[in-house]
Amino acid sequence: MTTSLPRVLIIAGSDSGGGAGIQADVKTTLALGADGCPAITALTIQNTLGVTGVWEVPAPALIAEIDAVLAGGVAAAKTGMLHSADVIRTVAARLDPVLGSGLDLVVDPVMVAKGGHRLLRADAVDALKALMLPRAAIVTPNLPEAEVLTGLTVTDPASMVEAGRSLIAQGARAALIKGGHMEGPVLVDMLVTPAPEGGLRVLRFESARIDSRHTHGTGCTTASAIAAGLARGRPMAEAVAVARSYVRQAMLAAPGLGRGHGPLRHDWNRVVASS
Repeated sequence: MTTSLPRVLIIAGSDSGGGAGIQADVKTTLALGADGCPAITALTIQNTLGVTGVWEVPAPALIAEIDAVLAGGVAAAKTGMLHSADVIRTVAARLDPVLGSGLDLVVDPVMVAKGGHRLLRADAVDALKALMLPRAAIVTPNLPEAEVLTGLTVTDPASMVEAGRSLIAQGARAALIKGGHMEGPVLVDMLVTPAPEGGLRVLRFESARIDSRHTHGTGCTTASAIAAGLARGRPMAEAVAVARSYVRQAMLAAPGLGRGHGPLRHDWNRVVASS
């Protein structure tokens, strides 16, 4: 693994609450040894109680952001909130030259905020499926997102694997189906990848569920942590395992901010190292 600070292009929305979106992405990548370089797709007005507004960044500004980051060289890329079909088309077109040279792209199919506000327009789902999944080194949906992307009912580990199979059939090279929406004391995530000999390789990750309302930004943080790992040369399974561990510790160390879904403690590992 490299000891330098590789750069990660992060294409996502800005969260005025600081717990998710670009803000969580940059905190996460830096904590895990990468430099998160943002290209903002939209401004969201939100806090721990929910989202009250969304303003999409004009296409010329988004293009200029992406091109400016790419001009400096990047080791991986991650997409989060893309909001509309126009944004998705713009992002896909700007990424194609670097994806063709082998750059890994982590696609977090952000659809709905924790408080229920839609962050991806309903008419943009088809564009996300057609344009982002075939470009993804890994896609990281939660259960509701996996259902939208596959048309399947996803409620247990077996159906999570089937959702992963569907996402790979749609072009993604790997799928991490996150089980946080399932009930029970054990949290199960399933990493599905094609097996070299044919069929699927499935890795099951389990951890005790954390009973906490401070879960704002867990999806963004997970995807960015994976992107940081890939940028630093980790194999996919290792990048996912490190990301899950990092998010778990960040939840346990949550500072307890806000009256709703509070943010994680993204610098928990730096605090531990200095104590």
